[in-house]
Amino acid sequence: MVSEYDFWLLDLDGTLVDVEWSYTRDVFDRVGDSIGREFSDKEADIIWSGLTGSRDRQLLEWGIEPTAFWKAFHAEEDPLVRAEQTYLHEDAEFVAELEEPVGLVTHCQEFLAEPVLEHVGIADWFDTTLCCTEQTGWKPDPTPVERVMNDLGVAKNGHAGVLAGDGANDVGAAWNAGLDAIHVERVGHDRRGRCVLGDYRVQSFDELF
Repeated sequence: MVSEYDFWLLDLDGTLVDVEWSYTRDVFDRVGDSIGREFSDKEADIIWSGLTGSRDRQLLEWGIEPTAFWKAFHAEEDPLVRAEQTYLHEDAEFVAELEEPVGLVTHCQEFLAEPVLEHVGIADWFDTTLCCTEQTGWKPDPTPVERVMNDLGVAKNGHAGVLAGDGANDVGAAWNAGLDAIHVERVGHDRRGRCVLGDYRVQSFDELF
């Protein structure tokens, strides 16, 4: 299956790496203190893991203004602490063996992503990395995916590519950019409350080989 593709794109959080729950819980406690609104474990899990798709839409449903939330959220995140609490999924190690061009497209912000990549030792896995912003757009918008494809030199030239991620937004971004999509279900259908479709649906990347 791997040989079918001329290039690979991957998401980061929840796909290649994850963070210890204690870190997530601590961040949401401090964000809650900052904005005057407590978050239950379930709510923190939903936002951290993007279980319902658009995080901003979910925040609005809860009556929380997204811009204020993310400002408080990023103010409470410590890049070095987050990096230390982050671990690599063993089944993601296949990426290091890929001979095809590989790109990273993540919603994780640059000031957090760089220490995480260095801490888990995977910064050199990628030929190009893009941390989404308001300027680049957010998955499922295909724009950040297409920018990475341009950086890899594989855009609009008939190359077959795939994007692997743990959320519906990753699948949507892949399909919107004309790529195949791999959904790796790290949290389980029961916890997510829904099934995410993809060209491939796996619980571990090991299933692809």
